[in-house]
Amino acid sequence: MRRRWLLVGGLATVAVLFLAVFPARTYLDQRHQRNEVVAQLKTTDAKNKALEQRIRTLNTDAEVERLAREQYNLVRPGEEAYAILPTRQAPPALQPAAKATSKPGSSWFGRTWKSITSIF
Repeated sequence: MRRRWLLVGGLATVAVLFLAVFPARTYLDQRHQRNEVVAQLKTTDAKNKALEQRIRTLNTDAEVERLAREQYNLVRPGEEAYAILPTRQAPPALQPAAKATSKPGSSWFGRTWKSITSIF
């Protein structure tokens, strides 16, 4: 008789596990996944709102003109465009001359001929 009650108790315990614990774990996992998806949805909505604002801004004449001037260097008719060039850099300091050795091809003609033939 005692074995029978142990068997019934064991089966009841297994039934409780299948009916309560395992579905609860699945429920908790699904809730966690839902929270992640909600966070991702909020991020995507924020990006969409920022992009919609950018679209509204780009549809204005002032923004189109600003981009045309900034990125494409365009001017209105009658205006003159000026480009400001960077300042010249000072020439590099001359290095002390190396020992004069009589190498073949060290003359002006030899150096020129060597640079021309190195291209081909």
